[in-house]
Amino acid sequence: MNYLISASTDIGIVKSSNQDSLSAKVISTNAGKLAFAVLCDGMGGLQKGEVASSSVVHAFMKWSGPRLQELCRAGLTDEDVRADWESIIRECSEKIRAYGIRSGIRLGTTVTAMLLSPDRCRIIHVGDTRAYEIKESIRLLTRDQTVVAHEVACGTLTEEQAETDARRNVLLQCVGASDAVFPDWFSGGSCGDAVYMLCSDGFRHKISAQEIHAAFSPENMTDTQTMREKERSLIELNKQRQERDNISVVTIRTY
Repeated sequence: MNYLISASTDIGIVKSSNQDSLSAKVISTNAGKLAFAVLCDGMGGLQKGEVASSSVVHAFMKWSGPRLQELCRAGLTDEDVRADWESIIRECSEKIRAYGIRSGIRLGTTVTAMLLSPDRCRIIHVGDTRAYEIKESIRLLTRDQTVVAHEVACGTLTEEQAETDARRNVLLQCVGASDAVFPDWFSGGSCGDAVYMLCSDGFRHKISAQEIHAAFSPENMTDTQTMREKERSLIELNKQRQERDNISVVTIRTY
């Protein structure tokens, strides 16, 4: 399987700094080509959210070097990837928390990381950044760790009510600001001729899943220039609709 990758981020119309961080790349291994992406949405006083988000992205990208090659030579498994990623999140959370205590501020970050191989899709997730799979339809692969998502799951809120609930951005946990962090893990088969997407919550509040699918359907995402143009068009649409957050998205086209 081969991959096309694009990524876009925007400070938005209100904030004075961009606290989102992201990175993505294609990696050649003896297990075939892999695509790896990570996206974090930071938060914190004194504009330190970018410290939290960038530190987590850096830790995951460091893992995607020699350590990933080592795992591929040994035979890449869900268990090994999950153990490594959970360790990265725990270590980053402790470091960010200690930094916040020293600096007298509270900061943290969400994280969604994805590894695509010819036969597997692996995701780890904390917070309300999201991962999607886009083919004939659009499918959400992650679960928001938010108060309103929990209430929807419990049946006390409808999905429509959750979209406008004042607590929709209240996280149940995040890296660095929670005493303990319990990431969600998702794994399953990967698909050719599909688009995989990571995004911050600022990318999706003002646009619908149908609008995302119309822009990012595989037949539209034919090259990296077009992919970036489609990303920018949806970012601008969010801004026109007065999205107040930073806006970030990563797209991976498999073929």
